[in-house]
Amino acid sequence: MTKIVMVCLGNICRSPLAEGILQSKVNNTIFVDSAGTADYHVGNLPDKRSIAVAKKHGIDITNQRCKHFTSNHFEAFDFIYVMDKSNYENVIKLARSENDKLKVKLILNETHPNQNLEVPDPYYGRDNGFENVYQMLDEACTVIAEKLKTVSK
Repeated sequence: MTKIVMVCLGNICRSPLAEGILQSKVNNTIFVDSAGTADYHVGNLPDKRSIAVAKKHGIDITNQRCKHFTSNHFEAFDFIYVMDKSNYENVIKLARSENDKLKVKLILNETHPNQNLEVPDPYYGRDNGFENVYQMLDEACTVIAEKLKTVSK
């Protein structure tokens, strides 16, 4: 089984959306999870605005609970997608080897290769920021799901 973890700062806005979106696009041979580089929301539901935008698009993320990203994630997951450069740096600091580092990718490099674009954190913005983030992640997750079809065969 291929295992993927989506990572943002608090695991309440972007990474829960990415988890839900990708899970909706893949079959049950792919396990998708999410985590945050900070631990201050552990055990909480995703942000109500992330829940609402996911629901608007037919995805239920209310079964998710915030988790903290640790070095153990490198052993447990095949692919680690981060939302921004700060998340990338925080995850890379926990890497135990070069192989661990190779698992970590900025998610928008899937749709904009080698541009190192970031998914903006919508937490302090307006509600439409969540829709914009959803659209970015939906596009990236579509590309990831297509790639996974060849990996999981």
